Amino acid sequence: MTIRILIADDEALLRMAFGTVLEAQPDMAPVGEAPDGTEAVRLARELRPDVVLMDVRMPGTDGIEATRQVIRVSPRSRVLILTTFDLDEYAFAGLNAGASGFLLKNTRPEELLTAIRSVAAGDAVVSPQITRRLLENLRPHIPDGNSLARDERLSRLSAREREVLIRVGRGLSNTEIAAALHLAEATVKSHLGRILQKLELRDRIQAVIFAYESRLIGPS
Repeated sequence: MTIRILIADDEALLRMAFGTVLEAQPDMAPVGEAPDGTEAVRLARELRPDVVLMDVRMPGTDGIEATRQVIRVSPRSRVLILTTFDLDEYAFAGLNAGASGFLLKNTRPEELLTAIRSVAAGDAVVSPQITRRLLENLRPHIPDGNSLARDERLSRLSAREREVLIRVGRGLSNTEIAAALHLAEATVKSHLGRILQKLELRDRIQAVIFAYESRLIGPS
């Protein structure tokens, strides 16, 4: 299957660089470029891409609002937001807008390609750096270990589900978890689905937060 990708970034050189990397892949095809969020939404409606690479800060409609609109006009499209450390607050807002993943713009090409394939396959991708920054922002609102009782919901998880949750909390993708635990990727997805159900969580990011709040893993 060829993954059809729309590139949305206000910097022409970056669009060209991304396009060059994508065109070299036998399973990927860049189908359009947008210099701003408004054009990204228009092209998403017209082209129905599998994945949209979405810059956060663009003139006019920014990447967060564009993400919200893209998902509305092209529900099957998955949005992968690209950000930098100083724009984390915008990236986190994209969670509520429906983004499927976040990567830093200085991510290595092979990591970007892996993330695109994961997102296209229905996985969620949040880089370990973004996960750490997310938790740093949330840390003032998380009780410390001395005042926090271990969440009783942990007892609902099997030993294997705990192993998966620990790695989700560290920011690993399903592909990386599968490799670390010597499991099929489909098995990891099944475990994650059961984890979310048992813990009454909405999505992967809530699972990350739960792993820290419950002291299943530490902030380091």
